Amino acid sequence: MSDNQLIQEDFADDDYYRHIAITVDANQSSLRIDKFLFNRMEGVSRNRIQNAIRSGSVLVNGVEVKPNHKVKGGEQISMILPRPMEDYRLVAQNIPLDIRYEDDDVLIVHKAAGMVVHPGVGHARGTLVNALAYHFGKDLPVMEGNSEDRVGLVHRIDKNTSGLMVVAKNDYALAHLAKQFYNHTIERTYYALVWGEPEPAEGTVNAHLDRDPRFRQRFKAFPDGSQGKWAVTHYKTLEKLYYVSLVQCKLETGRTHQIRVHMQHIGHPLFSDDRYGGDRIIKGTVYSRYKEFVDKVFFILPRHALHAKSLGFEHPRTGKWMQFESELPEDFSQALQAWRAYLAQRKGGQ
Repeated sequence: MSDNQLIQEDFADDDYYRHIAITVDANQSSLRIDKFLFNRMEGVSRNRIQNAIRSGSVLVNGVEVKPNHKVKGGEQISMILPRPMEDYRLVAQNIPLDIRYEDDDVLIVHKAAGMVVHPGVGHARGTLVNALAYHFGKDLPVMEGNSEDRVGLVHRIDKNTSGLMVVAKNDYALAHLAKQFYNHTIERTYYALVWGEPEPAEGTVNAHLDRDPRFRQRFKAFPDGSQGKWAVTHYKTLEKLYYVSLVQCKLETGRTHQIRVHMQHIGHPLFSDDRYGGDRIIKGTVYSRYKEFVDKVFFILPRHALHAKSLGFEHPRTGKWMQFESELPEDFSQALQAWRAYLAQRKGGQ
């Protein structure tokens, strides 16, 4: 088997792209790179490959090239492509969408807490993708090679996380945004309500993430990097509310449950996060009136307190920086106000 048939792939579990590395065989005859890749990428259309090249998602020896570049023996080709998904019949559903911006290339949507992003086992209907399919007027198979693949998703947020997402509306935008996510140039800021007061008040959590071997539905931090994938979260305390704090988190990487696991790792799980221990009283003396208050706030916010507050990226077509901000949803806002009132009451009693 020749070297250029040995394709190394690095799939991201949490983002919808894959990184492909190819070493061109020393005896490879001169051939356009788009045709070369088309011959070797099973199930990927030549149009998708050309869009990836034009968007800068294909590098030869670390340099962007054009579709007519002639490959040479020994060249190192690096390529970022949208990740293949399961083959299923996508059903368009008339589900209201909170669209904050839309043009010919991208759409910015504010996802409500409780909505699953894409169909899967147990969630064939009622997802964001079902709603987007209706909005775009599509009802077709979703599989690698179709321009409608995943209806333009390049990232996701958890079911019970609210906030902003960007959706690509064509192959070129999809490839360009995937490159930005891979290069960590997308700016994503989250607001989280966490237990306790992080110390220091501002810092960086750098710990690999992998599935917890004991509880496969959870992830675990490995600060020594012994296993899992590299993950970095930058946090800053915005407001101290005695037993909880409002924290801003900026993602350098975008791993599944990253903020939730990283904040738990440093001893400050998200308020009301039932998967990572935030759904019980962690700070404060447990007595009847305090417990009654916390239970009331749990009732107000019966999900983990995490909101995708802002999103910034380079527009695929114009190159202009696009920046979007979103307000806190009502449940998060009410929980925050309840803790503020509790703090004011404690100060008033002093």
